[in-house]
Amino acid sequence: MTALFASLSDHRTATMFFLLVFNMFSYAQSDYKTASDIAYYGNSVEKDTYTEQQCRLDLYYPAGGEKFPTVIWFHGGGLTAGHREIPEALKNSGIAVAGAGYRLSPKVRSEQCIEDAAAAITWVFEHIEAYGGDPDLVFVSGHSAGGYLALMAILDKHYLSSHGIDANDIAGIIPFSGQVITHFNIRKENGIKDTQPVIDRMAPLWHVRADAPPVLLITGDREKEMLGRYEENAYMARMMKIAGHEHTTLYEMDGYGHNMVYPAFPLLVDEVKKQAARIAKDK
Repeated sequence: MTALFASLSDHRTATMFFLLVFNMFSYAQSDYKTASDIAYYGNSVEKDTYTEQQCRLDLYYPAGGEKFPTVIWFHGGGLTAGHREIPEALKNSGIAVAGAGYRLSPKVRSEQCIEDAAAAITWVFEHIEAYGGDPDLVFVSGHSAGGYLALMAILDKHYLSSHGIDANDIAGIIPFSGQVITHFNIRKENGIKDTQPVIDRMAPLWHVRADAPPVLLITGDREKEMLGRYEENAYMARMMKIAGHEHTTLYEMDGYGHNMVYPAFPLLVDEVKKQAARIAKDK
């Protein structure tokens, strides 16, 4: 399967498409539970007060469900702001959602945000089965800075390997308007202006590889997005294809700017169900 470049250009058509996706792929369950304020760093890690405060997640999951998929959601905010959240649009769709917080710059360097993301992913891998979920169906997502964290924590395999986890065991990466060049806050930390593109080891683009999990890239309209975000993701999709990756898809949400989150959620749900079916078939 080659990389797919798609655009939803007519708002009425897009609305019908979203409703269709929800109808086709939502297998809602009537009862859900929430486990709140879970510290995802183990006792072996020395933690200060700020780490204890920020490095926590909330888990929303189907009660009595078995082998359900889980989406780990990292909030946006430029790596400097934001709070963990369980997106309302992902509730009641038959999946679990882990809304993870992380430490923020300037209290920590931006790379520590990625390390926190990897620790949150590790917790889900190690504990989701106890809640009824399937560790083979863990997906990583987020908006903007959260999308960047999702990509970096998986594409640069060393972050998860430090926890004894193979990043290729992730079922899929689904960033919303994620930065794929070096994040602008990391450039700022190094005295580089946000209009100066940089691709180094802190860029998801640096880590393109054929053996990565399936990737669904979603951005806003190229004319409305911030700082060339669509073009970055289009280049990412192209380079993943050239590297030999067979499961990269790119969607551009025409008419929506950087805050394209709500209309993109049905695409996330669709991708989770599609990849879950593929994995079940391969078992």
